[in-house]
Amino acid sequence: MTANILDGEFVAATVRNRVATEVAELARRGKNVGLGTILVGEDEASARYVEMKHRDCAEVGISSAHLHLGQGVSTAEVLEAVQEFNARPDVDAYLVQLPLPNGVDEQVVLSAVEPSKDVDGLHPFNLGLLVMGRPGPLPCTPAGIVELLTHFGIDPSGKHVAILGRGLTIGRPLALLLALKRPKCNAAVSVVHTGIANPELIVRTADIVISAAGSPGVVKASWIKPGAVVVGAGTSWEGRRIVSDLDDEVASVASWVTPRLGGVGPMTRAMLLVNALEAAKRNLGS
Repeated sequence: MTANILDGEFVAATVRNRVATEVAELARRGKNVGLGTILVGEDEASARYVEMKHRDCAEVGISSAHLHLGQGVSTAEVLEAVQEFNARPDVDAYLVQLPLPNGVDEQVVLSAVEPSKDVDGLHPFNLGLLVMGRPGPLPCTPAGIVELLTHFGIDPSGKHVAILGRGLTIGRPLALLLALKRPKCNAAVSVVHTGIANPELIVRTADIVISAAGSPGVVKASWIKPGAVVVGAGTSWEGRRIVSDLDDEVASVASWVTPRLGGVGPMTRAMLLVNALEAAKRNLGS
């Protein structure tokens, strides 16, 4: 068996086209969509990610603003940047690029973001909305994974989904989202983490496996039930090369699998644009 490819680049392009159409319609009504980014420190990977997000904005007609704070700044200085974007009417939504450098309190910073402008969906208020199943900005990677599966006709409803990883940006919110009683979700979810002995015994029973472990090649072909859908959401750096959580041999067992590049990453960026658009629409209606 050779797995079909869950082509995130293709699906993300369709999402961007949809966003661009709606952004243009808002502009005709006198509302420009604005997205802001705050980058703290000099991490090369974070700087590249932020640059890509601004390119995406330009492609779909979203205005973008950027604040860059140097290495060694304090939590208080980052909070000043957060308050600036909270107050700016031309910024409908914004993000603080993670991870933050040592010495900056990530939770304090994220909690200071105005919830209605939280494009990452990581403010405690918005995570609370997710827990309750109420409308609000969803974390971008979980939302992107659901969009990716939906595009290819893969419905998690009633399926066993195993999620490797329990991090704040992917694992935990994805588990909450997929367990909700709503279309495109409604799954039986197992969260597999480092505290579990023999995780492969759980993963091997799953219809859909989503790895957000950030551990190179942790998911082996022997872990996968033949015909399962496998999504690699976790990546790591080996030198200057990005590597996936998925061993290459997984594709010989799975029915669908994400590629090493061009799977979940483009979907995360696309859903960021969706969240910015939705924030602008809320502002227009308020």
